[in-house]
Amino acid sequence: MNLKAFIDKSVMNKISTNPKNVEDLFSVPWENKSNYDSDLSLTNNNKNQEDTFIVTYINDIIVRALWLWASDIHIEPSDEVLKVRFRVDWKFIKHKDYPKEQKESFIARIKIMAYLRIDEHRLPQDWKINYKLYAWKTIDLRVSIIPTIYWEKCVIRILKKDSKPPELKELWIMPYNMVKIKKHLQDNYWMILAVWPTWSGKSTTLFSLLSQFNADDNNISTLEDPVEYRIPWVNHIQINSAINFSFANWLRSLLRQDPDIIMVWEIRDEETAKLAVEASITGHIVFSTLHTNSAVHTIQRLVNLWIDPLLITSSLRFIISQRLWRKLCVNCKEKYTPDQRIKEYIVWKVWRYIKDKENLVLYRQSEVGCSKCNNTWYKWRVWFYEVLEMTEKMEELILRQANKNQLEIQSVWDWMVTIKEDALIKVVLWETSIEEVLNVLWN
Repeated sequence: MNLKAFIDKSVMNKISTNPKNVEDLFSVPWENKSNYDSDLSLTNNNKNQEDTFIVTYINDIIVRALWLWASDIHIEPSDEVLKVRFRVDWKFIKHKDYPKEQKESFIARIKIMAYLRIDEHRLPQDWKINYKLYAWKTIDLRVSIIPTIYWEKCVIRILKKDSKPPELKELWIMPYNMVKIKKHLQDNYWMILAVWPTWSGKSTTLFSLLSQFNADDNNISTLEDPVEYRIPWVNHIQINSAINFSFANWLRSLLRQDPDIIMVWEIRDEETAKLAVEASITGHIVFSTLHTNSAVHTIQRLVNLWIDPLLITSSLRFIISQRLWRKLCVNCKEKYTPDQRIKEYIVWKVWRYIKDKENLVLYRQSEVGCSKCNNTWYKWRVWFYEVLEMTEKMEELILRQANKNQLEIQSVWDWMVTIKEDALIKVVLWETSIEEVLNVLWN
């Protein structure tokens, strides 16, 4: 059975994503795919019918997750059922419930695919599945299994190995931020940090910045866990925690490879932070991410990691703080005139970016959704940004070890558009709703 027939048979409900999006994963026509080896094939040599059903169920779950462009698959046991749900644009969508008696078979099948120990039920396990699609295409499935009181819970992260990072213009970076970014991309050496907690698309932004450089003219290397994108002629290095070789150890070795540009997937500790800063002031360009709550808070975080303020001002060029959330579905969003108080607040915050302040019109979710967005009113994602640029005044405050409030005031005086203001501008541009922005940034 080919993939199209398999999907048509497996997917019982209406799916929000156009089938062409799934077909984009492959490079040959449907009728030619049946000739290729694939994990999606339903052929099973095992005579045990139950095992054949389990293989079919797992394939069905993976295909539906791909169809919905889900980022994660959650397989969760309970006293009554085995629940499977997907995370799509940061919201959970329920797939279906399976009989609780199948929980052992489900987890065993996934462990076999990931080459994990099927007889270990007490300790967490994690590894990856190199899942084969048709036409020699593969995806990475990052598997994490932990024991619970009901049985083992499994979360699978979906990573498309052959996907390319988006262009900067596709990330909804507004002109007032793009000017700052492109100006400093011309510098000979510096460090750029993308910050915010998990699920904000930090690595995607860094890869888009990294793709601005010509790999033929530069020695570019990355340290990642996991490797998410592939850029031609960039040296992607997968960190292997099983051998107890940390980011700091890899970075120290990488600096002996005559690099021009280095991307460190995440600064987690003091040693990695110091090495990254030192590399950036000795003639290297360094990209990295950090978990902080704002661009200004990043400076305090670096100080807490025992980085000398003088080194911070010498190395850091700008900080990108960002958040990624849901975009209104273009097919079912509706126009409306906001309440007077809401209009006054938006105009007060971002007046310089609004032409017609009196006749302000916004968009919101309709009363009923559509099949394109699976009746969720949102389809795909939109980025919110703030870019803190290192100016002379900001450097003076850092050297004087100024507090967070002083740094925030100075950043605004330096014409930094805060992330909340950027989000309101995206509302005025009809990309998302005011309710969504309030839910994301005003919690």
